Amino acid sequence: MSYSAYYVEESDGEFKALVKDLELIKPQDGFVQIQVSHSSLNYKDALSATGVKGVTREYPFVPGIDAAGVVTQSASSLFNEGDQVIVTGYDLGMNTPGGFGEFITVPSEWVVLKPSALSALEAMSIGTAGLTAAASVLKIVASNPNKDLPIVVTGATGGVGSIAVMLLSKLGFEVCAITGKDTSHDFLTAIGATSIILRKDYLEVPLKPMARPAFAGAIDTVGGTILSKLLPQISSHGVVTSCGNVAGIEINTTVFPFILRGISLCGIDSAEAPIDFKKTLWDKFANDWKLDLTSLIREVSKEQLNEEIQIILKGGQKGRVVLSHQEK
Repeated sequence: MSYSAYYVEESDGEFKALVKDLELIKPQDGFVQIQVSHSSLNYKDALSATGVKGVTREYPFVPGIDAAGVVTQSASSLFNEGDQVIVTGYDLGMNTPGGFGEFITVPSEWVVLKPSALSALEAMSIGTAGLTAAASVLKIVASNPNKDLPIVVTGATGGVGSIAVMLLSKLGFEVCAITGKDTSHDFLTAIGATSIILRKDYLEVPLKPMARPAFAGAIDTVGGTILSKLLPQISSHGVVTSCGNVAGIEINTTVFPFILRGISLCGIDSAEAPIDFKKTLWDKFANDWKLDLTSLIREVSKEQLNEEIQIILKGGQKGRVVLSHQEK
């Protein structure tokens, strides 16, 4: 039996993607086979699709770090045929063929049952980006942040940033969004931002070892100079979460924000998080953290992925791009 996939091939150092039929394999012991209905486009997927070897070691390959669908074959006692499930992160879409194919075969330990209150489309509108946002928000909430100052979210129009803004707003926080897109004011206001700072304006102010507290906490999705500037602006005992590096992998800071204000810098890696923690986050999204993500979603086909990958690599993605394997 064959299935259709977005397939990335390498020839003489050049990478090219095409939609191709591949042969389906039978799951070995402890594995499940899943017919994927939806996946989502993440920055890591774009890197895999363009040959960044730090993400994917060997080609040809099928990217897609997120997948939602139905179990079609199970060689595990944990799942049965017909179970509606979700897989996010771990090695999926990195070196294990991912959700950009109509079928995946993965270890059962990577899989969670999809909450009935979420459709497959909603689950992939959340995906790894949403789990990362939710893990970041949990860190912020646990710090009991200063209610007199906003929480700032950088890269606020992206997948992680936009869901973080929505969650924080739903939980009653004032949210300041930092963005590089000067046309995104209406979008950010609509999803819950109460104030907006353009990245170029924010970066014009020189970096200082300490600054007047401007934010109660921060969810940083970009790294680099922006993260460096945020740390001295966080109020006492505030938390800054870090989950991205599109603006740079290095930060420039002093110990002052940590020893004079007692702030915390917390790394977030939802892709490798324990499966029970992922289950907790999915349950929250299905219940008290349920979001209407309609305004964030754009559904695309495999044939449209090349264009969308170029957009995300150029920093132009807004909201969430969901891949549907189903014919419309």
